[in-house]
Amino acid sequence: MPEGDMVWRTARQLHASLAGQELTRSDFRVPRLATVDLRGRVVDEVRARGKHLLVRVSGGLTLHTHLRMDGSWRVFERGERWRGGPAFQIRVVLCTASVDAVGYRLPVVELVRTEAEGEIVGHLGPDLLGDDWDPDEAARRIRAEPGREVGVALLDQRNVAGIGTIYLSEVCFLAGTSPWTTVEDADDVPGLLGRAHELMNRNARAGTQVTTQDSRPGRNHWVYGRAGRPCGRCGNTVRSGELGRAPHERVVYWCPACQSPA
Repeated sequence: MPEGDMVWRTARQLHASLAGQELTRSDFRVPRLATVDLRGRVVDEVRARGKHLLVRVSGGLTLHTHLRMDGSWRVFERGERWRGGPAFQIRVVLCTASVDAVGYRLPVVELVRTEAEGEIVGHLGPDLLGDDWDPDEAARRIRAEPGREVGVALLDQRNVAGIGTIYLSEVCFLAGTSPWTTVEDADDVPGLLGRAHELMNRNARAGTQVTTQDSRPGRNHWVYGRAGRPCGRCGNTVRSGELGRAPHERVVYWCPACQSPA
């Protein structure tokens, strides 16, 4: 699943391409929106809220999409061949006089009144990349359940919006904390949030997901995706394991030598 920084970049690209432009064509390839036609409406803005994308158009409507595991938005110059998957995977098409924005494999496609966006994203915690970022509020929400595993609390978008398993694994490593440590036993929740904020902001603007300051393949992460390989800090074997409970468990990575046990 794309993390908050990649969703933020997608929103930025869509905004740069669509904002202020009149839609000359819209095509919704999902049954309940198949008859919707947004032609003639102007795209006001495109914003990310955590891992959610909000395309706001004139007339007070918002197109809400979520990428989940393998969804994506692609922008093409008018007349350019679309690339991103077979045609049957296309869920949304938004066209202006100059570009085509094509949404592939989008599992969530909704059209709502802009004034009702809160019903979709109002439950989210402070957004690490948003204007509403409030580390104190995020820490308060996490600490509200002291017996919870800190990794599960960080992944809960109701506490803090945008973190996925990449940044969870990496910030826990950098803090020397096991993802299975309970919130009450975690030494520095604000420190975990601060690292996540710093890394995601830097990578969102750079278009990378480097957490080690080494962008070479295989060296861009400390532990994420490195199960069975040596830890770049101590040389011990990096491990992977499931965090959380079915059906919401997630695979995370950690170094048992560098990170305090749960």
